[in-house]
Amino acid sequence: MTKLSVNINKIATLRNSRGGDTPNVVQFAKDVQEFGAQGVTIHPRPDQRHIRYQDAYDLKSVVHTEYNIEGNPIPEFVEMVLKIKPTQVTLVPDAEDAITSNAGWDTLKHNGFLTEIIQEFKQNDIRTSVFLDPKLYTS
Repeated sequence: MTKLSVNINKIATLRNSRGGDTPNVVQFAKDVQEFGAQGVTIHPRPDQRHIRYQDAYDLKSVVHTEYNIEGNPIPEFVEMVLKIKPTQVTLVPDAEDAITSNAGWDTLKHNGFLTEIIQEFKQNDIRTSVFLDPKLYTS
């Protein structure tokens, strides 16, 4: 069965552009779950232009459905995910200056790195998804 996980990044973008805490991302996460969403997805980026790393921690206590955290597995991101232990982590190879995700992983080129990081998450009971590049690579 298909499940709906609502990505709340744009709510955080609006909050950040206004300053303050309106709209409140924690309340928004509570609301979307109450309205029937089966999950909440966030994608904190190193520049924190929308969801901030602190938001990821704040959301842990209110997301009672599936909690999916997407991001580039830089050390700070990995540390955060291991502390929060969301339902799922989605690995995305974003460049730090990328406006949005525009490419997936080349799994042949990054096989060793991905295998290592996936194993670390697996040992911590965190399901892992990998944002793939749709290009076919041949060796």
